[in-house]
Order: sequence, then C-alpha cells, then structure tokens
Amino acid sequence: MRKLLLTALASMDALLAFSGNARAQPVKPVPAGTISVHLNGFFQFGLDDVGSTFNNYGGSKLNPVTTNGTLRIYPGFDATTLGGISYGVYVDLRNAFTAAGKGVNSNTGSLYVRRAYGYIGTPAYGYVRLGQTDGAFTLLQTGVIQDFGDGFQYSSMDSAAAYVVPGNALPAQFIYANQGALYTTDKVVLISPALGEPYLGGKLSGVFSYEPNSSGLKEGYGSYCSYANTGCSGVASSTTFTSTLAAERNNTFDFMGQYALTLGSFESKIAAGMIDGTPVRYTGALVTGSASSGYVGNYGYRLDELQVYQVGAQTTYHGLFTKTDAITLGANIKWGQTLDAYSPKPVGARDALAYIISGNYAIGPYVLGASFFDSQTAGNYVPYVGDAKTGAVTHSTEARTLSEYGLAVGGNYVIGTDLSLYLQYLYAHRHQPGNNDLQNGNAQMQMVSLGGTFKW
Repeated sequence: MRKLLLTALASMDALLAFSGNARAQPVKPVPAGTISVHLNGFFQFGLDDVGSTFNNYGGSKLNPVTTNGTLRIYPGFDATTLGGISYGVYVDLRNAFTAAGKGVNSNTGSLYVRRAYGYIGTPAYGYVRLGQTDGAFTLLQTGVIQDFGDGFQYSSMDSAAAYVVPGNALPAQFIYANQGALYTTDKVVLISPALGEPYLGGKLSGVFSYEPNSSGLKEGYGSYCSYANTGCSGVASSTTFTSTLAAERNNTFDFMGQYALTLGSFESKIAAGMIDGTPVRYTGALVTGSASSGYVGNYGYRLDELQVYQVGAQTTYHGLFTKTDAITLGANIKWGQTLDAYSPKPVGARDALAYIISGNYAIGPYVLGASFFDSQTAGNYVPYVGDAKTGAVTHSTEARTLSEYGLAVGGNYVIGTDLSLYLQYLYAHRHQPGNNDLQNGNAQMQMVSLGGTFKW
C-alpha cells in the first residue's frame, strides 16, 4: 500500500519546474513506493508607469499608470515505484487574456492549459516527457539570466510587459527560448542522464525532442477537420494561406548538449544545439487579383525551413565579497532561418541573429540583475510584391532588417520562499524603415514596474 503524501512545494524549485529554465528532473523526488500530490501556484501583481511611441496616437492617449498581474496554478504529482522508477504529471494552468474591460463589466477570464505533460524515468537512465511541454531548445538554454525583477523580461507574450505595453512598441523575440511558440506544442522529449567525464570531473547531458505538428492537446485531425483544409491541425501544404499557417511547423526536432563543471568556487555551464522544422508549404499562385481590383504578391508565403542554432555559457562564483553571496554572468547567441517567435522566414529574406548578455548578484535577501539583448530579423519584410496596376513583380520597399534591442534592470527583496518584492526597469527600441507597424520606421518603449510575487 502506498502512502499518499499531500504536499505544497513553495520553494524556487517549484517555480523553475514550469519556467523557461524548467528542470529536467522531478521537482521533488519521493521515496520508493510513495506518491506526492501537489497544488502549487504563482501570483504576481505590479504597479506600472509605461511610456511608448504609441501611448499618444491618432488622437487618443493612454493613461501611463496601469497594473499588471497574472495567476498560475500548478497541479500534478510525483511518484516512485518500489523498483525505483519515477513518474508523474505536471500541469500549468493560467488565467486567460481578456479584452480591456470597465469595472464590474469585465472579469479575469477562465483558466487554460499552457503546459501539460507526463514523465517517466530514473536519474541513472534518463527521463521521457510526453505532452505539451518544453523541448531541448528551452530546457538547456544557457546564459539567459532571468532570475531578477519580475523574472520574465521580454521572454514571451506572458511577460508583465506584454500586458501593459502597446503591441507595436513591444519587441517580439527569439533570443528567449522559454516562450509559448516552443513549449505549448505536443512533443516527445528524451532527457539523458548526467554522465561524468574523467578529466575535469564535469557532467555531460543532452536533450532531444520531436514535435510532429504545431498542435497542443486535443488538436488532432478528427474533431474539426472533415477534409484537408487550412483550418486543420498539422496541415503540411495549402493553396491558400493565413497568418496562423505562417507560424506553424511540421516535423520539428531539436537537440541540445550541455557540459557542467564545478572548479573551486566556480559553477559553470556551456551548451549548444539547434532546432529544425518544416513550414507549411504554399502551393498557390504567387500573384493574385485583377487589373481592376489590384494585384497582391504572395511571395511572402513561400517560407524557408525553420532552422535556428544557439550557443550559451554562464558561470556562478560563490563568495565574491562574503561567504554566502553569489554572482552569475551569462551570454547566449542564436542565429538562423527564423522571424521573431520562431516563425519561419520568407524565402529570400535575411537570416536572423541575436545575442544577450546578462547576470545577477545575490546577497542575503537581495537580488540585483541586468540584461541586454540585440536582435536583427527580417521583420515584416517581404522580398517581392505584385504591382497594384500591372501585376509586375517588384522588390519590396521595406528595409531588409528589423533591428530590436532592449535593456532590463531589476532587483528583488526576498521576504521568504513564498514572497518576493521586485522593482524593474525595461527599455526597448525597434527600427525598420517602411514597416507600417512602426511610426516613421521606429518605435520605443520604457516601463517601470513595482510589485510582488507570491509562490506556494
């Protein structure tokens, strides 16, 4: 008979298990023959001062003072058989985005599934994850330090900035691999054990994952797909196209390898890998329309293979000024055939390149940190367009490169394992002449946020 252990894990480990730095092992290994059921959570609220190019636009003006907040619930369980095999299930439920409301006429929306996966394995032989979860590119991302301030920076559309900064001013990034474009899809993930190497005494580990389609749970072919069409999950080619299809992938795999080493007071890691996926193929006409209605160039629907590489390194030094303080520094670079948010780029558009340098310093209950990223992608650039009168194919008048950079500076006062206060400043700039989403080819934003993070 197994013991039923009801637990509430309120440590940072519980949060990391569902963040972009999600750990490969269970949150809390349990004794053989037992099961540990948990219902963890995360709540964050902040008071913000926001400025951007689009706060005052078209005769309307935003109140610069606003709030951000998010709620997450993490139900699941960990178990270990008498034979030593660990298994469990993790679920990440979040409050949905809702349109701006007015007092009692609005609500916070319903909860939805962001992650949901099961795992099975042992430390000696590795683990298998099955479900809607992080893949190799996310799990072993190294050198992207986010453990300061609100903990998100510009990592995804679930970041605090995404709630309150006008969308055209907010940079959409691929330098952060911990974003929904990668972890909200169903996949199989193989996580190797940590293998020791005899020369320096370090540890080698690797992760490989495979994702057939850009589908989550219950998004198969049968329910809403009576025949192959653009609304079907996992469509591989189509004569028509939508913005949704332009962000979908087929047969995506990614793999990462990491080497970790402890030498004296230094704990260091270096990791490298790639992600590759096949875009939806557009098989329709490259120019459509008529002389009376004008012509539309569909060249932007011809997409390259999604193919991105990353290399990252970070090191933590313990005892810099006191016996208990620690400083962590990291850097990460990513490059390849992609747009922001890991959408495949149009054929003929430039490849993407981004880097980030970051770090934090922890002493007692205080954490201070900063990061800076610089990124170049094709943005809205479409290499060829159709002439509105003649249908002749011409080059785009948009600049070839969308340049984005951003700074994050933040600090925390950790009251306890379940409560932290934060102060954070964000600044970002976007530049691409001819991009209609910007103002004269430019947009900037800045944000100061003061708030608290509760975990249980």
